Amino acid sequence: MSKTSIKKVLRRIGLGSLAGPSRKQLLRNPLVQMDIQVLLDVGANTGQYAMEAREKGYKGRIISFEPLPDEHAALTRNAERDPMWLVHPRAAVGAGVGLAIVNVAANSGSSSLLPMLATHRAAAPQSQYVRTAETPVIRLDSVIDDYISSGDRTFLKIDTQGYEGQVLDGLDERIACLTGLQIELSVVPLYEGQRLYTYFFDLLGQHGFVLWTLIPGLRDPTNGRLLQFDAVFVRG
Repeated sequence: MSKTSIKKVLRRIGLGSLAGPSRKQLLRNPLVQMDIQVLLDVGANTGQYAMEAREKGYKGRIISFEPLPDEHAALTRNAERDPMWLVHPRAAVGAGVGLAIVNVAANSGSSSLLPMLATHRAAAPQSQYVRTAETPVIRLDSVIDDYISSGDRTFLKIDTQGYEGQVLDGLDERIACLTGLQIELSVVPLYEGQRLYTYFFDLLGQHGFVLWTLIPGLRDPTNGRLLQFDAVFVRG
């Protein structure tokens, strides 16, 4: 898909405007409408996405992945009363296997394995890094068969602050098992070395996914320019 075509899509659904539907209004509908059986929650933080999914009527299995120690502990506590919600041992999900240093942000949700750029810090000062932590790194294709069976309708959510490309690299050919996915994408570089939204529109299109909806996210507070959005894709 060309950049011109993508810009037309963004304008048509209203991403150029300052107002729009909230993430909470839109985020969960595909899970129920597509009859999803397994939700892979990559970059789970303390489980906010999973808990909202339950609030919106999702009743299937949830598998959450989180690299930060404190957040992983809170995530585990939040999941322990839900027999259909499993938390993978603490790890980041990426393209390789080993150990890595994750940069921990003051707001924790902006933590990333990548260095943060000034554009992000200016738009969200509370996102600046305050410390680092060591984390194991796994590939999704090495563990996915532990959690899904052939024929499961599986939905992948990725919220990894610039590391989305590496997550999909580590899924490799197993992307074919997905029914849909939600991925946080950037319009401009916010993390050093991250891939921008045009890359993912092309990649996912090549794998047979079509756009379901876009959900506006982070904006530049000085001029309202959109910097990040969530994109939901489904099998065409």
